[in-house]
Amino acid sequence: MYKYDIHTHTSEVSPCGRVNASEVVKLYKQAGYKGIVITDHYYKGFFDKIDLPNWKDRLAQYLKGYRIAYNEGIQLGLTVILGIELRFIDGPSDYLIYGIDEKFLLENPELYNLDLKKFRKMIEGKGMLIYQAHPFRDGFTVPGLELLDGIEIYNGNQKQNSKNDIAHSFAINNKLKMVSGSDFHIVQDLAKGGVILKEEVSTPKELADALRDNKIIQLIINGNYSS
Repeated sequence: MYKYDIHTHTSEVSPCGRVNASEVVKLYKQAGYKGIVITDHYYKGFFDKIDLPNWKDRLAQYLKGYRIAYNEGIQLGLTVILGIELRFIDGPSDYLIYGIDEKFLLENPELYNLDLKKFRKMIEGKGMLIYQAHPFRDGFTVPGLELLDGIEIYNGNQKQNSKNDIAHSFAINNKLKMVSGSDFHIVQDLAKGGVILKEEVSTPKELADALRDNKIIQLIINGNYSS
């Protein structure tokens, strides 16, 4: 079995993160995971604080945590895959984007200026997936389900009430694909969530294909395996 946490953050990029990228990799290697997805927060406020006119340089600042983690992962034998947690300027909801790569991010700047419908159209046919993160936290709303590939039914962040039971029931009632993630920001979030896959994945495309093709064996819920 191959364990992946598909919702993790680094302190280099995510303001709410408290663990640096190298340490994140070490902790997940020790916890017995095969890999992690770095999904640092991608939103207007982050990029507005970067005083660089060139999008390539601003993007490099955003990718700093991922790139450090990726190189550390090579040294330690932990797969590190790129993802993003995208927030649009029209509301507070967050979306986990899988299958995205650096080339797409470079060629399509400032994705936060879109809305979910426009972004969905932009990625049509490009193999990416959209899962709404912690959809039932206070202040969040679920969009039209045709705009989503699924939802996060378990979010392991220890400082938030994500109402995971409501998310789980909603996914079942609406026949949505489900994922779980630790939403790792602090050490206490370590290994609370994730997915167990039938096969090893090592690239954004391979991860998206595995999720799309229902190759999840189990979800990791509060550090335990789902039935």
